[in-house]
Amino acid sequence: MTRHQRFRQKLQSPLLMHAMSAHNPLAARLAQDAGFDAIWGSGFELSASYAVPDASILSSSQHLDMMRAIAATVDTPVIADIDTGFGNAINVAYMVPQYEAAGVSAVVMEDKTFPKDTSLRADGRQELVRIAEFEGKIQAACAARRDPDFCIIARTEALIAGLGETEALTRARAYEAAGADAILIHSKQSTPDEILSFVAAWDGGVPLVLVPTAYPQLCEADIQALGKVGLVIYGNHAIRAAVGAMREVFARIRSDGGIHGVDASLPSVKDIIALQGDAAMRELERRYLK
Repeated sequence: MTRHQRFRQKLQSPLLMHAMSAHNPLAARLAQDAGFDAIWGSGFELSASYAVPDASILSSSQHLDMMRAIAATVDTPVIADIDTGFGNAINVAYMVPQYEAAGVSAVVMEDKTFPKDTSLRADGRQELVRIAEFEGKIQAACAARRDPDFCIIARTEALIAGLGETEALTRARAYEAAGADAILIHSKQSTPDEILSFVAAWDGGVPLVLVPTAYPQLCEADIQALGKVGLVIYGNHAIRAAVGAMREVFARIRSDGGIHGVDASLPSVKDIIALQGDAAMRELERRYLK
């Protein structure tokens, strides 16, 4: 069974699938080792790793290259966060086959204008395109894929933009009719009430996708019990964990005037070499360096 087939099967399974964010292959390998079902190729995390805002500043080639590197490193299915599709439906039609060729199993595309503004930014510029325009993007994406198991996930930002549940449902239904394999519904409310109301009202035939960054109290058991959600994405926890750990260690080294106070608490160099795939390289040396 291919990665695409495994991803589609899990997405449609009654059991909730979970994905962890990654901004590079090492983060993806750690997520795979931790047992996550999929890797979320996060545009937010990649932008943060370049120290630029998540506002369509990085090029499509930068994101595509990282997704290719991640997919080459792990066996776990990769979901690429392609933001607004890097332009209009024509751009989408050209980009989807490239992501598919890069080893990605699904793309998530949102219905905001290009260039976008990150969803959880306070007072962000959250402007949505017309429903018909986004329907065209979804249709272009579906027509461009070569493997029918490659998934197109449509993300509506209607709740993020403050347009309410009725607008969110209208858009979600239209996007399903346009061919989307799942609907990602996003919210920046600090409680899950808005999301739970949407899920209860959802009458579509495709699964929903949740990203509980703003409402972490909604755990997987709660989401599983809803019965309509196929995938939960932890959208930015790899970069946040990395930033927190680096800040702490760097500050400790400066305050201590050396590494003697932190060294024992860090993963060993041996651990890092193992994560780099050193054992596989040594096996290649044994077999082929003659």
